[in-house]
Amino acid sequence: MTGFGGDEAPALLAGFDVVTSHVDINGEQFAIVHPRDAESLIDEAAFNRDERLPYWADLWPSAVALARAVRAMAGEGRTLLELGCGVGLVAAAALKAGFDVTASDYYDEALAFARLNGKGNAQREPKTMILDWRHLPTAIPAFDFVVGADVLYERTYGPVVARAIATTLAERGRALIADPGRVGSPAFFDSLHDVGLRHIGATVVTVPLNNRDHAITVHEIGH
Repeated sequence: MTGFGGDEAPALLAGFDVVTSHVDINGEQFAIVHPRDAESLIDEAAFNRDERLPYWADLWPSAVALARAVRAMAGEGRTLLELGCGVGLVAAAALKAGFDVTASDYYDEALAFARLNGKGNAQREPKTMILDWRHLPTAIPAFDFVVGADVLYERTYGPVVARAIATTLAERGRALIADPGRVGSPAFFDSLHDVGLRHIGATVVTVPLNNRDHAITVHEIGH
């Protein structure tokens, strides 16, 4: 699943210039280790090959909003898949809430940070999965909850994310998508009906981060 084997923390921390951000989630402090500068991780060859950019390495306001929502839930062993786990704040919050968590991303490095931050904050690691939303595996489990933070940042991602949710969400499951109003969100909502999903409701929350307030909408999606 990743290029970091065994106890991967020393190799991971040695390979990146990292900082630790302390994030308040419903009155509880999470210490999230992440790369200091995401832009320094841009790989021109990877971008030219498939337009990869290291969005995973930032701590996004939408992740804080989604972590709040997930931490407030009673996981009780129910399964949860995170689409685009980034550095693992949401996965860590879901683990602490009692969910059986699978963190997925397009980058091995993101999965390694998700495991590191899960263990550091919840004393256990999430399961991890490399997942390309554009090319979903033919066999993938159905999850009680599917969540994603800021996953609609490209215009073409709307129908792709909708299809990924429809493929991975259990029949009576729920999806939570935290979004600040990215360009892919209109196409996402337009695509829900086509894949057998519906928009159930939305909650707007304010996230103070990096010296400014961010308005984030947490959308609830179901069949």
